[in-house]
Amino acid sequence: MGATGADRRLRWSGCLLGFALGGFFDGILLHQILQWHHLLSAIDPDNARFQVAADGYFHALMYVIAAAGLWMLATSKRVSVRLLLAGMLIGFGLWHGVDAVLSHWTLGIHRIRMDSAHPLAWDLGWFGAFGLVPMMAGWVMWRRSGQDGDGGLRSATTARLMVALLVAAAGYQALRPQGGAFTTALFAPGTDQAHVMRAVASVGGELVWTDRTGELVMIRLAGAASGWRLFREGAILVSGAGLPPGCFGNLRT
Repeated sequence: MGATGADRRLRWSGCLLGFALGGFFDGILLHQILQWHHLLSAIDPDNARFQVAADGYFHALMYVIAAAGLWMLATSKRVSVRLLLAGMLIGFGLWHGVDAVLSHWTLGIHRIRMDSAHPLAWDLGWFGAFGLVPMMAGWVMWRRSGQDGDGGLRSATTARLMVALLVAAAGYQALRPQGGAFTTALFAPGTDQAHVMRAVASVGGELVWTDRTGELVMIRLAGAASGWRLFREGAILVSGAGLPPGCFGNLRT
């Protein structure tokens, strides 16, 4: 029996969510925790402002893709857990395939390990483990869902509840006070140092580090202060204050 329109919509929702999760996995693990590379590590690697901005906008794009997947899930008439998971596995693996072919080998903007003497070995190993394996597992699950039935059919109410919980969690992370935490802010090019210092003072923060331009700063927020206020003072990107956090919170100094 061919896939229904509802099934195709659910599969696309899973693929989009999995693709975005693959991007977040890459950014969080490789950009932030391990710091093996940034999105544009092969282009002007010593320019911290450039690298942080590129990583931030990369994560913003992943947010957009995830939002599209969530919207499709929220408007689905029914939900098959197996179909959704299959799509997510395929999308997750697809991200790593696209990243390997486009970013590593075609454009050459970064490799998995920029400091390795054998970057191709790392590229191939990573693509095999996180690209091919999830895609194959998702494909098998996808095929079995067509043979065995829906494999966990749920009502649209379940889908909307899942989306609501995800959105609520993201909203809490974006809006919660950041007091006592390190927050990194990027100001527009040409912002003078006096304006940056006024912005830091407006949130009761302590300046911890700044780059040579004075436009990229790391701040320790005080009390219940929120990084959102920095946007009103001219910041164009702020970690921990919603869209997009990128790799701000773990900038190597």
